[in-house]
Amino acid sequence: MLVLTRPDRPAGRGQHLVESAVKRLALRHGFPVYQPDSLRAPDVLERLRNAAPDALVVAAYGALLPPSLLGVARFGALNIHASLLPRWRGAAPIQRALLAGDRETGVSIMQMDAGLDTGPVLAQRRIEIAADDDAGTLHDKLAGLGARLMVDALVELASGRARAAAQSEEGATYAHKLEKADTLLDWSRPAAELERAIRAFRPVPGASVLLDGEMLKIWRARVLGDRGVPGTVLRADASLVVACGEGALEIVELQRPGGRRMTAASFLRGRPVAVGSRFG
Repeated sequence: MLVLTRPDRPAGRGQHLVESAVKRLALRHGFPVYQPDSLRAPDVLERLRNAAPDALVVAAYGALLPPSLLGVARFGALNIHASLLPRWRGAAPIQRALLAGDRETGVSIMQMDAGLDTGPVLAQRRIEIAADDDAGTLHDKLAGLGARLMVDALVELASGRARAAAQSEEGATYAHKLEKADTLLDWSRPAAELERAIRAFRPVPGASVLLDGEMLKIWRARVLGDRGVPGTVLRADASLVVACGEGALEIVELQRPGGRRMTAASFLRGRPVAVGSRFG
């Protein structure tokens, strides 16, 4: 057994080096940990060959495996991917599924090849996306499901019963990495899309809106049937309702820069907003 994880990284105000959760868990169980700066470093291949692994199990490593590593293990490199491949190949499958309004998602156990999430699939399980799921809750559901499914796949490989199915290119979509611009809500879009975006960007990095030059984070919202010019504040008393391209969004929980998360009512008590004012 050998655990590979990314090098310790500076974090917090003091920028002190922080160990990854993977490293902490591995050390707690007495597993050796290896933290190369790059998987292309010459000693990485040698270190893995010396470990003589049956399989390389990859989960959210954040870097592509070089082709030289794919054949090191007897059963190859297996990736736990949080989507129903070939839908949502790429870096942000959970967020993209939420943004698209998918009714279901799942986990795929894939034999890695030189492409980006294009390898044959050994196992796949589906789950429904609940109306209140966000990226955090969906991640936790899929993480547990993926761990169990990976164990099952390894048992099937060891017994010789495993059968991998090549991915079809029909229905393939790409889950682009999230950029800062993605998190800025566009009020010309339907309210239902914006509500999904708020859930897709929760718990991180948060959906953003601009009000009088101040960038706010929106954490929770509800879709309403009200109408108005997109971005216009329709109500600002005990609730904060903003018109969208279709319908309206009632902002339930939000956050000012450097402040704490609060209800819309608490926000309005400290920072009144006039009906008819516009969000940017």
